[in-house]
Amino acid sequence: MGRSKTKGAKEIDASSMADIAFLLLIFFLVTTTIDQDKGIIHKLPTWSEEPPPDDVRINDRELLEILVNANNQLLLEQDYVELKDLKDIVIKHLDNRGRLLQYSTSPQEAVISLKNDRGTNYGTYIEIQNSLKAGYLEVRNKYALAITGGSMNYKELDDCADNEDLDTSKRNTCLELKKKVQGEYPMKISEAEPVNLGGN
Repeated sequence: MGRSKTKGAKEIDASSMADIAFLLLIFFLVTTTIDQDKGIIHKLPTWSEEPPPDDVRINDRELLEILVNANNQLLLEQDYVELKDLKDIVIKHLDNRGRLLQYSTSPQEAVISLKNDRGTNYGTYIEIQNSLKAGYLEVRNKYALAITGGSMNYKELDDCADNEDLDTSKRNTCLELKKKVQGEYPMKISEAEPVNLGGN
């Protein structure tokens, strides 16, 4: 009579598999880069209990209207313009002081209206915002240099006003000058909710 021998199934030692998986997980977490979303820093206006005015009328001449279609093309006062020219146009509008009929009569009254199509590329939107702010910064820098005798531009005034290492008197002087510049060139950018403007 033959002997029946039951052979036990061979087992694989998996005790180190958990360690290997854990090390691989750590490796991928450390070496993988995550794309950072681009964003825009906006300072929101301070809260006010007063209700906004019911009817704000803006003279057409004071309003610089910028439309951006789904093809990322800029339409400015019914004419197509290049994004690279936007900053210079903003400067002309803000610093026109009534000279040219298509631009504002004073920097205090000047308003920039921006309307995007829902299909506008986010990168284009950021570039437009950068151009608008660069235009404001340039005219503010020029005015700040004029009122400080060429010693400080607007950015330097802003840094000085926020620098807690300086004595209070110097900081207050910088703050007053900064407010004067902002009063001369208030940033008035009106942004409408995106709509379907279409393309070409």
